Formats: sequence, structure tokens, C-alpha cells
Amino acid sequence: MTAPHTIDRTRVHTGPVTRYATRPPVRPVVSPPPRRGVRDVLGGLLTPWAVAGLVAVVVAGAIVGHAGWSGRLSSDAVVTLLVFLIAVWAWIFSPLDDTYVALGGGITLVIVGIIDADTFAGTLGSGVIWLLIGAFVIAAAVTASGLSARVSARVVRRARTPRQLVHLITAALLLTTFAVPATSGRAALALPIFLALAAVLRDRPRLVLCLALVFPMVILFSAVGSLLGAGAHLITAEIVLAATGTGIGFLQWAVLGVPLAVVWSHLAAEAALWLMTDHAERARPLCVPRTALAATGTATSGPLTSTQRRVSVILGLVVVLWCSEPLHGVDPAIVAVLGALAVSAPAVGATTLGAALKTIPWTLLLFMAATLALGMALNSSGAAEWLADQAFGSIAETGPAAAMVFVVVSAIVSLLAHLVIHSRSARSAVLIPIIVVTAPAVGVDPAAAAFLSTAAAGFCITLTSSAKPVAMFAASADVPGYQPRHLLTMSALLAPVSLVVLIIFARWVWPCLGLPLLSS
Repeated sequence: MTAPHTIDRTRVHTGPVTRYATRPPVRPVVSPPPRRGVRDVLGGLLTPWAVAGLVAVVVAGAIVGHAGWSGRLSSDAVVTLLVFLIAVWAWIFSPLDDTYVALGGGITLVIVGIIDADTFAGTLGSGVIWLLIGAFVIAAAVTASGLSARVSARVVRRARTPRQLVHLITAALLLTTFAVPATSGRAALALPIFLALAAVLRDRPRLVLCLALVFPMVILFSAVGSLLGAGAHLITAEIVLAATGTGIGFLQWAVLGVPLAVVWSHLAAEAALWLMTDHAERARPLCVPRTALAATGTATSGPLTSTQRRVSVILGLVVVLWCSEPLHGVDPAIVAVLGALAVSAPAVGATTLGAALKTIPWTLLLFMAATLALGMALNSSGAAEWLADQAFGSIAETGPAAAMVFVVVSAIVSLLAHLVIHSRSARSAVLIPIIVVTAPAVGVDPAAAAFLSTAAAGFCITLTSSAKPVAMFAASADVPGYQPRHLLTMSALLAPVSLVVLIIFARWVWPCLGLPLLSS
């Protein structure tokens, strides 16, 4: 993690505004994480909460077994649900890595014959995986070229008040949704920029606290704007495609997601500004110096370099080709790989292919592939249909109001799911198969229900452990961030606001953009 910036306390007075000069940080040597011993793992499995969760799994397993014994469930569905329950328990309570759990569940389904080996292995070679690989290589080139730091510097230098700074940062982070896949990648890109700003604004701790909250919240809420914004989006698109025969493409996702991302992100930014600063702080003038982000190690002024111009052109072409897929018919994964080759080409790109491939979070790709296999097994075995009937069967009996009741319940469950399942992709793997199966029975379009649930699952700011970006910007020896109580305050305010915003979009906005809520 980046060290805190060393401040040159020489002040440069320019009227009512005080500027600080910064020196580059001293980067510490990062030691590898400690290995977990057998006792550590067993200790994590035997906590009171884990034991209580295991009891709940045993009870649920007994219910599943009884359903199988009575003939309401096939043997394949029983086995799939038992594996699924154990995986969910391990994701929530065990200290085991999420990817380890997902791969273990997938392999178990192969061994017992629920899915075949080719299907399981095929998920790793699916188009969504290659799409992410190409996108990560392009993102590595954008970072290596210094383009992101330069754009950020130009944006924040325009701010003259705290409100302008907060909303300009929000707008800049919204743009990164299309350049950097996955929220953790965007957080890693934004953290040095936050640290540089925190150093410059060291005499304004309330504003620094506000910015510490704005960065992760906007990264998480704006992710819905792009199909590549989170791995959960790709999982949702694949499950919807498998269930309905029609997926949600890059352009359609952007058309639906960008308006929500803009509204949701700026609401969150404004909420952080009002809750974490007072009137005097908001009224105090602000001027971020030209050298504020020099500590990021990249020149942030002057014309773009030739490399930055080439990377900008390639990135723009890739996004245009993704959006225009219906016109040319080239698969987005192929476009991503072509873009990756272009940005890593000798004498053209900003990085080498070998260096870029080292930045790819391969564990995330393995996790996505394994959770896709779990989702496929839930659908093919009939387990998702049975779960949907148990979870939402009573809603269908509410008459004409069934559709809206289902939509509201789905949104609430998806908003709160981060309290128990910390992985965004795992939440989609758990919820989307059930929601897609239930939606037609209550008169709701399955794609609309899945999109709503996936968007709501992006609300994961209550706990430090709820998402990687939230953990990265929390207060530590290296980061002047926030405390858990600040997250609870923001979550208490934004949860009901987010629910209202999501329902408004699902009921009125998205139908106008081509995604009707009610099935015809």
C-alpha cells in the first residue's frame, strides 16, 4: 500500500487560500501476507457465528433432503443445493479464500456428475473471461502511460470550492468505469490520487474525511454504468443469457446503467459532503496546486505525450466498438483482445504484454468461472426453481400487487446481502438464478429483475469488510481514512435513499430506455 505523503511545510500564500508543496512518498517494502496454519483455519471455523451458521445450514440441508425424499426435488437438485449451501456458509463464515471455496464447490459438482468436466472447464474459456483479460491489459496500459493521473490532475485543479472538488472527482471516477474493469482495480488506481490530495489538504481534516468516503462510494456506485464495472455484471449477463436466450450487451448495459451511476454517485458524494463537513468548511475557498499530484510519479501538466495520445485513441476505439456491436457483429471479447494487443504492441503501446498480464487478478477470473458453473448447476438441476418457489412463492398470491412486491423485496434483499456475503460476484451467483426463475411467475421481466438486483448489490458500504475499495480507503497507518462509525452513518442515510432511487429507475426510467419492468 502506498505510504503517506511527506509534506513540505513551506506554505505558499495566495490570498485566502493556502497551498502546500509535496515531496514524493517513500515507498515501504511490502511483505507477503502471513500464511494461515491449520489452527488458524480451524479457529475461524469454530467461532460462535460460524457455528450458528453451520446449524442453520444443517437445518436447511434437512429441509432440502426432505424435499428430495418426498419427490419434490430430483437427486441432482438435492446434491446441488447441499453443495450450494456449504459454499454460501464458507463464503460468509470461514477464513478460506472465496476462490478456493468456489473452485471446491465446482469440482464437487463435477465429481458427483451434476455438470461434466467440459462444462466446468469451459467456463474459464468463456467470452466473459477473455473480455476481462483484454480489458485488464488495456487498463494496465492506461495506468502505465500516466494518462489516468494526468486526467485526474486536470480535473481536480478546476475546483474552487469543496463541493466542486467532490463532484469533479465523482465525474472523473465515473469515467474510469469504462477504462478499468473491476472496482478493486479502480480503487488501486485512485488511492495514490487520494493520498496526494490528503497531503495537500492536511490542514482540512473534515474535507479529507469526506474525500476518503467519496472515493470508495463512487467507485462502487458508479460501477453499474459499465458491463465491465464489476465481475458480478458479467455473471448476471451470462445467467440471463442462459435463462432467456437474450443477454444484456455492453451498449444496453451502458444505456441502462450510466444514468443510475451518475445520479447515485453524485447523491452519495453530496451526502458525504453534508454529513462530514460543516458550513464553514464548505464555504472556505479551495485551490489545488498544479503540483498536488506530482507525487504520483507522473507529469500532470503540459501536452499529452505521444504514448498517452496513442493509448487514448486505442481506448476510445475499443469503447466505440463495444458500443456498436449490433452494427458490426464482432464479439466484445475479440474487441478486447485486439485492444490488448494494440496497447502492448512494440513501439506503439505503453506496456508489454508480459508486464500487463502480471497485473491481471487471475484469482478473480477463476472465481467468476467457478461461480458461473455453480449458477449453471442451480438452473439445470431445477434447484433454482425450487429455491425461488420457497423464497418468493407467497408473493405470487398477493394478486395484482405481486410484481411490485417482488421488485421491492428483491431490491431490499440485494441491498442488504453485502452484510452476509462480502463478495459482489458471490452475491450475484446466489441471487440472480433465483430471481431470474421467479420473475416470470409474478409478471416481471427476468432481465429487468436481474439488472435491478445486480445494481442493488453494488451497495456495499456498511462495513469495512463489505468490499475491497471500502477496506482500501479505511483509516490505517498509511491512509488518513475513516472509522467504522462513519461507514455506519453513511449507510444508514444512503440505504433508504438508494432503495427509492432503484425503484424509480426500475419502474419509470429503465422502461423508457428499453428495459420494461413488467413482462408482456
